[in-house]
Amino acid sequence: MAIGGVTKKKTMKKEQDDVYTMDGTVDCRGHPANRQETGKWFASNIILVNQGLATLAFFGVGVNLVLFLTRVLGENNADAANAVSKWTGTVYIFSLVGAFLSDAYWGRFKTCAIFQIIFVMGLASLSLSTYLFLLRPKGCGDRITPCGKHSNMEKGLFYLSIYLVALGYGGYQPNIATFGADQFDEDYQKESHAKVAFFSYFYLAMNLGSLFSNTLLGYFEDEGMWALGFWASAASAFLALVLFLARTPKYRHFKATGNPLSRLSQVLIAAIRKWRTNMPEGEGLYEAEEKECSTEGSRKLLHSEGFKFLDKAAYINSGDFYNQEQGLRNPWRLCPITQVEEVKCILRLLPIWLCTIIYSVVFTQMASLFVEQGAAMKTTVSNFRIPAASMSSFDILSVVVFVFFYRRVLDPLMSRLRKTESGGLTELHRMGIGLIIAVMAMVSAGIVECYRLKYAIKDCPHCKAPNPSTLSIFWQIPQYVFIGASEVFMYVGQLEFFNAQAPDGLKSFGSALCMTSISLGNYVSSLIVSIVMKISTEDHMPGWIPGNLNKGHLDRFYFLLAALTTIDFVVYILCARSYKRIKMEGKSGEEHGQISYDV
Repeated sequence: MAIGGVTKKKTMKKEQDDVYTMDGTVDCRGHPANRQETGKWFASNIILVNQGLATLAFFGVGVNLVLFLTRVLGENNADAANAVSKWTGTVYIFSLVGAFLSDAYWGRFKTCAIFQIIFVMGLASLSLSTYLFLLRPKGCGDRITPCGKHSNMEKGLFYLSIYLVALGYGGYQPNIATFGADQFDEDYQKESHAKVAFFSYFYLAMNLGSLFSNTLLGYFEDEGMWALGFWASAASAFLALVLFLARTPKYRHFKATGNPLSRLSQVLIAAIRKWRTNMPEGEGLYEAEEKECSTEGSRKLLHSEGFKFLDKAAYINSGDFYNQEQGLRNPWRLCPITQVEEVKCILRLLPIWLCTIIYSVVFTQMASLFVEQGAAMKTTVSNFRIPAASMSSFDILSVVVFVFFYRRVLDPLMSRLRKTESGGLTELHRMGIGLIIAVMAMVSAGIVECYRLKYAIKDCPHCKAPNPSTLSIFWQIPQYVFIGASEVFMYVGQLEFFNAQAPDGLKSFGSALCMTSISLGNYVSSLIVSIVMKISTEDHMPGWIPGNLNKGHLDRFYFLLAALTTIDFVVYILCARSYKRIKMEGKSGEEHGQISYDV
């Protein structure tokens, strides 16, 4: 009878797992998520469309922003490049704000909805201010007609608008990636592989969305139709918001788990309080009951080696309880193992994260110096003029090709060669490959710049803008293709890696780490440009990146970035080799996270 009872329980559990998700997700009413009625591709496909439309809207502003600043607001090349870098960096700094509110209080769905509303408001304000105040005289802002002076109030309204755009898109971006991944139950084998594939298609949707911005919108804006381009962006963002909200009943949700800063602080303070405690090896560590856990609904993290000082926060002393019989503990003196492991996870991720910042310095050149370099080349084919910013469409096409090449060819091939079912290349492998390709991109850009200078038409001595080179802008294609290939390996790998390695209560924070690496990359790029200009500018030398590129040495700057990325790759290899993967217990009680990440 006992055996029969056990068999019946297992059968009932299997049937329940087939009906409800096992990772703790709930539906819009807060009930356990029904596997057949919620989530999976019929929910995530709308998220992919939403991401594509939102990206179209964002890059409708960002792709030509450096030209808007120089042509409409009258800034010089170096100042415009720095302003774009700072703005882009701020976009991704705001991702930390969105991730915190999502993980702590609002949940991912509510956070995405609120920040998308802010995004739409920022785009509408930008469109209005540009149309009413900035494009004066009418038709200015193209290659020929200069715009007049603008008051501080008009400039202030413009910057307020673009930073509202930065707040809205930045707060939305890390949460939509994680929210899309939430639609797949990684504890259920049939959905776990789809979850991994989602990140590739998410990045693909993002690039397809920007393709329209970089081509058609980029062309209109380059011809001076800035208001039309900005209004198209606002309409796209509004449509994205409507589609996102329309699918509300079909989404799966993770509940917000409370303020993560307090949980992390409790571990640090508890460990410091017990720094003199002699702790027996692996004994007396506290694990809370599921109902007591501060991150209810999350999977427990298993104890790991390393950072042994933090283990003292989970070591039980007699004074750690208000009432030991009732199990009432002082959270600032005693923390569960899972809470301690959250801190360890973050500390282990930081070195890998820091190594991705230099890559983002390389990536950000595509939106600034690549555009300025292209504008100083031959941009005409017959009577048609190619906008310099539209060359980034080759980056997007490269992303599309390499996503499918990796998913359909390289990954299955490496799986067979390595004889693994989980995939051929780990996320860390792919991020390393991305760094190598980034070096190739900078070397390619430097070589093109050498030839551009060689074939440049002689300038007049006091010209502020360069005469175009006779070298065709299509010679930039290799550097854009290399950047696109490196993105597929680096950024898709990053999204998967930080999402998989972050605890359940910090998933949005994990995705935000990807965004903040881009943010700091933009700030570091701005710093490097400023340092290079300060060092290279002398009385008789205009510096490496002057307003007139024909008088500078942009090639040397590209080669400098190639050298810095090479050094970063060496440091990355050392960090990746020492990384220890997170181990967690699923709802089924099984242990997850045993895949090796050796590089």
